Amino acid sequence: MPHDDFPAGSVWLVGAGPGDPDLLTRKALRLIGAADIVFYDALVGRGILDLIPTTTERVSVGKRSGRHSRDQATIDALIVAAAATGRRVVRLKGGDPAVFGRTAEEVAACHATGIPVRICPGITAASAAVAAAGTSLTLRGVARRLTLVTAHAQAGAPLDLDWQALADPDATLGIYMGRTAAATVMQQLLAAGRDPDTPVLVVVNASLPDERIIRGRLSSLAFLVETVGASDPAILIVGAAVGSAAIATPVRLLQVARP
Repeated sequence: MPHDDFPAGSVWLVGAGPGDPDLLTRKALRLIGAADIVFYDALVGRGILDLIPTTTERVSVGKRSGRHSRDQATIDALIVAAAATGRRVVRLKGGDPAVFGRTAEEVAACHATGIPVRICPGITAASAAVAAAGTSLTLRGVARRLTLVTAHAQAGAPLDLDWQALADPDATLGIYMGRTAAATVMQQLLAAGRDPDTPVLVVVNASLPDERIIRGRLSSLAFLVETVGASDPAILIVGAAVGSAAIATPVRLLQVARP
């Protein structure tokens, strides 16, 4: 097959989405099929890895919060070295590469050595989470702004965020890698004036068969995450939009109606 946009010796950073293979873009699927080597993260679902041709070399460079199998500099070097030998390289990342995906470092490493690099977007976890819950990240007249933050800080460092800005009642807040920091997030948002009754969603393994959706209020966020396993990817969504009965109720009725 032709590879007009994927010549030998080039790199694509490809978004694998939240895990469900059906949520891959057509372009992502084509690039995975055309690659000579795929470097993939720990959060890339097994169903997506199964789409990599058996003749394609696959290399795990898995990173999860607090547990890095390869440091970023090593990953950068591996990508560049593979492309320098003339191979078509896919760097497969969970979600969207541009959302907390360390994309800038990998692009910079390629540019520094003259390796052509491009980005194929994917569905990010926040979008998958609210889709699973049958709700929305924004809501006209209620949530006019969306803020995405990561709760992953360097080892030993405090979670240094602008809590006053994040407590804006007109905004929806999506917190990536937020499970271990849930108590801090709750306390800081409440201290900054966010309403304790603000709806929250905790979505675990969004889009996968073992997906779980936990609903509650901001004042109970620390309690809500207690059932989330240490290895389960979870995203926290805070805001009035995710508690909208007009959106969420039909989904609950469908769930009840299933045999």
